[in-house]
Amino acid sequence: MFEGKVKADVLKEVVDVVSTLVDEAKFNVGKDSITVKAVDPAHVAMVDLTLDRGAFEAYKADEGELGVDMDKMKEILRLAKGGETISFSHDEDKNRLVVTVGNTTRRMALVDTAGMSDPKVPSLNLPAKLVVRTDELRQAIRASESISDHIALKASPDGFEIVSEGDTDNVSHMVPKDLLEELQSKEAVRSLFPLDYFSNMVKAISSAPTVTLYLGSDYPVKIEFKIAGGKGEVKFLLAPRIESEG
Repeated sequence: MFEGKVKADVLKEVVDVVSTLVDEAKFNVGKDSITVKAVDPAHVAMVDLTLDRGAFEAYKADEGELGVDMDKMKEILRLAKGGETISFSHDEDKNRLVVTVGNTTRRMALVDTAGMSDPKVPSLNLPAKLVVRTDELRQAIRASESISDHIALKASPDGFEIVSEGDTDNVSHMVPKDLLEELQSKEAVRSLFPLDYFSNMVKAISSAPTVTLYLGSDYPVKIEFKIAGGKGEVKFLLAPRIESEG
C-alpha cells in the first residue's frame, strides 16, 4: 500500500537526480521513507537517494517497491505548476500508479522490478572532504566544457581545484581554503573524471547551496547534497578514469 501527496518542486528534484543516471528505477517504499539506489548502464556512476516521509504533504505506506519510468514522471511534472501538490496511490490489482495533478488523473503502468538489482553502496574511506558552494562547481564546469571531455578534481590543505587540460589550452578553477565551508585534506589528492557525468550530476542539484565532496587519488568521488528542504539526501558516486603513465 502506498498513498502520498508531494509538492511538484520536491518531485522534480527527485526525478532530476534519478533520471541523470537511469531511465527506469526501483523506488523502495517504506513506512518512514522512500529510497532509490541505481547504477547507470555503463557502471560508471551510482545514485543513492533517500526521501523522508516529512518531505511529503501526506504519506501512508507499507514496505514495497515501485518500478517507475522516469520519462513518464517528467510528463506528469509538465502538467504541474511549481507549488502544486501531486497525489499518488498504488493500484495493486493492476500494478499501476494513479497520479492526480489538479483535475487530471493519469493511471501509469509500473515497470517490472524483477530484473532491477539493489546495488550495494561501496564503503569508501576517502582521505579528503570538502564543502563547496554549488555555484563554484557550475562555474568550473562552464569553464571546462570547451577544453576537454575530462575534468580533474584536486584537494589539498590549501583548497580545492578543478582542472581541465586540452591539447592546446587548459583551465583551472581554484577555490582557496577560506572560501570553502569546510576542508579536511592532510595531503594533496587528485582524480580524473568524465566531464559529462560530473556535469549532469551537478545540473541535478537544483536547490542545495552547498555540496559535500569526498576525494582520494584515483578513487571515485562521492558527491552529497540535500534535497526537499533538507528532508531528503542524495549521494552520487562517480568512478575515476585512471590515467596511464607516460
